[in-house]
Amino acid sequence: MKGMIKYILLLLLVVPLLLVSTISMGKSDARNVQTVISDWQFMWDDQPGALISPTIVRDREKEEWLTGAQEKERSLNSDGVNSAWNRFTLPALPWKHSAIMINHVKGQNVLAFLDDEPVFEAKRDYGYTNHALLIPVHPEDAGKTVYVWTNGTHHMPGIQGEVILGDYEHLQRVFIKNDMKDFILGCSFFIIAVVMLFCCLFLPKYTVSSWLSLSVVILASGTLLITYSPFLYTFYEDLGKLWVSLFDISLFAVLPALYYYFENIYGPGPYRLLRYCRRFQVAYSGVCLLFLVVNIFAPQSVYEMYYFVSVKFLGILIILELLLLIGITILYASKRNMDAYIFSVGFGMMAVATVGDLLTFYYRGGHYVFVLWKWGLVAMMVSLIVMLGRKFVRSHEQVLTYSRKLEMFNDELQRSEKLEVISELAASVTHEVRNPLQVTRGFMQLLSENSKDKDREYFNLALKELDRASGIITDFLTFAKPEMEHETRLNVGDELKHVRGILQPLANLSGGTIELELTQDLFMIGNSSKLKQAMINIVKNSIEALDGEGLVRIWAYARNGEIIIHIKDNGIGMDDEDLARLGEAYFSKKSKGTGLGLMVTFRIIEAMQGSINFYSKKGSGTEVVICFPSIMSTKSE
Repeated sequence: MKGMIKYILLLLLVVPLLLVSTISMGKSDARNVQTVISDWQFMWDDQPGALISPTIVRDREKEEWLTGAQEKERSLNSDGVNSAWNRFTLPALPWKHSAIMINHVKGQNVLAFLDDEPVFEAKRDYGYTNHALLIPVHPEDAGKTVYVWTNGTHHMPGIQGEVILGDYEHLQRVFIKNDMKDFILGCSFFIIAVVMLFCCLFLPKYTVSSWLSLSVVILASGTLLITYSPFLYTFYEDLGKLWVSLFDISLFAVLPALYYYFENIYGPGPYRLLRYCRRFQVAYSGVCLLFLVVNIFAPQSVYEMYYFVSVKFLGILIILELLLLIGITILYASKRNMDAYIFSVGFGMMAVATVGDLLTFYYRGGHYVFVLWKWGLVAMMVSLIVMLGRKFVRSHEQVLTYSRKLEMFNDELQRSEKLEVISELAASVTHEVRNPLQVTRGFMQLLSENSKDKDREYFNLALKELDRASGIITDFLTFAKPEMEHETRLNVGDELKHVRGILQPLANLSGGTIELELTQDLFMIGNSSKLKQAMINIVKNSIEALDGEGLVRIWAYARNGEIIIHIKDNGIGMDDEDLARLGEAYFSKKSKGTGLGLMVTFRIIEAMQGSINFYSKKGSGTEVVICFPSIMSTKSE
C-alpha cells in the first residue's frame, strides 16, 4: 500500500516537472527566431454572416480602427454586437518557409484572410470559443494585410494573445507544445486515476470507498484539463461536441466525489454539513446531466436554461461550496488535525495560483489565458493523496493494534477457561479427598507407633506421601479460591525478611545464599499469609535451580506508584519454550513437581492486583519481576 502511494505521488511530481522543462525549452528556442506584432487593430462588425468579406471592411476605411492596446481596455459593444474584425500588416519575412501563429483567438466562428484570399476557417456549433491559429505564408506576402473575423461570444471576441511571425517548422513545434502542456498534464492525472481504479480490485473493503472517491476526483480533474485545452479542438475539431460534453460531465462529477472523499476523511462534519452538501450536490449534478442530455438532442430549446444551470448558477455554487470546505478544514486545523493542515497547504497553493492568474488577468486588461491554476490543482491533488495515504496508515495501525489486542484477549480467554475448569474440579474434589486422607493418616500414625522398627520405616514413608498429597490438595484449594479473606496494610520489607528467614536454612543445605536489599519502607494492601506463600514458592524455585553454590538476590523499590520486587538467581535458567509454559497445569522441571505452585502464585498475585514476569536464559539464571500497587506510608509506621 505504501509503495503504491509513493508511485502515485512520484507520477504527480515528476510528470509536471518534465512537462515544465520541455515547455520552457520550447519557449526559449522560439524567442530566438520569432517576431511579435503588437500593433494589430480592432473594429466591431454588424454585418450579416453571409456578407463576411475583407472588401466590406476596406470600404469602411474611414471608420475608426482601435489599436490592440486600446482594444484591451474596451469592454463589450454597447449595441450588443458580438462579432469583430482584427487586422495587421505583414512585415518583411526573412524565412524561407514562414508562418503566422496567433496563440489565442476568442470566438465561436473564426475566418482569416490574407488580403482577399481565405486562409483559415473554423465554424463551430458548440460552446467552445478558444482558437489557436497557425497560418503558413510566403516571403512575397510581405506588405499584405491579414484580416481575422470572429463572432459567437459575448466576451471580448477577437485576438486575445500574441501575433508571432517566424520559421514555419519551428513555429509548428511551438504551436503543438503550447497546446500539448494541458493535454499532457491532464493525461498524467487520467493515467493515475486509471491505475488507482484498477488498484481498487485488490484493496480491503473498508478502504475502497475513499480510494474510489479520490480516483473519481483525479479522473474528473484530468478530464477537465484535457478538454479545457485547445489541443483537441484544434486537431480533432469534428469531435468538439464530445469534448464539451466530457468537460461538463467531469465538472458535474468532481464536486460530489470531492464531498464524498471529505466525508470519508472527516466524517459527516459539523452538523452533518458534509453529508447534506454531498447529497444536494449529487442531486444537482443529476439535474445538470439531465439538461445536458436534452441539450444534446434539442440544443435550441433548452440552451439558455442549460447555460444558466451548468455555468452561471453552478459557478456560484462551486465558490460557496469551496468556501464551506475551507471553513471545515480551518475548523479541523484549529483542533490540530494533521489532515486539515495538509489539505490547507495544498488548497492554499491552489488558491495562491488562482489569485495569481486573476491578478495577471486584470493587469493585462483581460487578455490572459489562465495557466497557474492547473499547477495549483496538482498541489491540491498531492495533498488529497497524502491525506488518503495517512488514512490508510492509520487504518493499518488500528488493524494491527486490534489484532494484537484480540490475540491477547484470546490468550487470556483460553487461560481463564482453563483456570475455571481447574477451579471447578479442585473445589469439587479437594473437600471429598481431604477427609479420607486425614482419617487414613491418623490410623497409619497409630499403627506406626505399635509397629516394629523395620515396618515403621514404611509407615513413615507412607505418612510423608500422605502429607505431600495433602499439600497438593491445599494448593488446589488456594488455586480454586485465591480471594484475600483478610487484607491488611503490609510492610513489604518485613514480609520479605520473614520469607528469607524461612528459606535461609534450605538455601544453606544446597550451598546457596539469599541476599535481601531494601532501601526504603514499602507498603501495600494484601493478605500476609498469601503473599508469603507466593514469595516462598518463587524463592524456593530459585534455590532449587541453583547448581551447587549459588546466590539468590531479592531487592525491592517503589516507582511510578508501584512496588517492584526482583528475585534473581544464577542457576541453570530456562529456554524460551519453558518460559512460555510457566503457569500451566502439570508443567514442572522437577521430577515430582505438579506445576501447581506457580499456578497458585500467579493466582495470588493476580488477586492482589499485581503482575509477574519471568526473564531467563539457559545457563544464565532466572529473574522474576513482580509489581504491586503501592500505598503511601504514615508517620506512625
